[in-house]
Amino acid sequence: MTYCVGLMLEAGIVLLSDTRTNAGVDNISTYRKMFVFEDPGERVIAIMTAGSLSVTQTAMARLRDAAALPDGPSIMTADTMLGVAEMIGTTLGEVAADVSRKMGAQGQNAQASLIVAGQRKGGEMRMFLIYPEGNFIEATSDTPYLQIGEHKYGKPILDRVVTSRTSLADAQKAVLLSMDSTLRSNLSVGMPLDLAVIEAGSQRVGLQRRIEADDEAFHAMSTAWSAALRDAFAEIAL
Repeated sequence: MTYCVGLMLEAGIVLLSDTRTNAGVDNISTYRKMFVFEDPGERVIAIMTAGSLSVTQTAMARLRDAAALPDGPSIMTADTMLGVAEMIGTTLGEVAADVSRKMGAQGQNAQASLIVAGQRKGGEMRMFLIYPEGNFIEATSDTPYLQIGEHKYGKPILDRVVTSRTSLADAQKAVLLSMDSTLRSNLSVGMPLDLAVIEAGSQRVGLQRRIEADDEAFHAMSTAWSAALRDAFAEIAL
């Protein structure tokens, strides 16, 4: 399984994904689930994936091939971020249908969902959750975050602390603690993690970081969060 989370804030976009993929308790692998398409200063698009690996890898390959052609339609030439989401949704739906048809009775497992976020020069930041069928919903100021995969364990902290006015620094802390809660409660989500930050109006990834299992800063944050929760629990009276 996987867990990916994206925050769309007034200050920018913060994205975090894990890298664990498993096909059983004895077949666990690591695959990148965050992909960035970038023309610095002009356009930046980040995609996070969850679900069938064959579907997501094929869909990403088609999007990369299209983007590599200088004159053809692609997510790097679409006029708006809405057009980007529609193009990605169409690609995802077509790939899922192709894989399902080839798999026959087992095709019901050929499903995937994506989070797509970014900004083009002269346009607004936008973030979408694209469903397996290719349709999508958009993050708003009322609901400034989107999740795919094993989202339930990391949702409570986001509901309590994240608003559209949250700073990029606090947003990074929020998604990392959201991931930490998920890692502790679900073995199908695992390290390393991929973190990306896109500042509003920059049209580029300002920070992109791989967080390994032995990352001292992440371990210190996790330990401090556990201690803070224990202290708060102890202080609450019945």
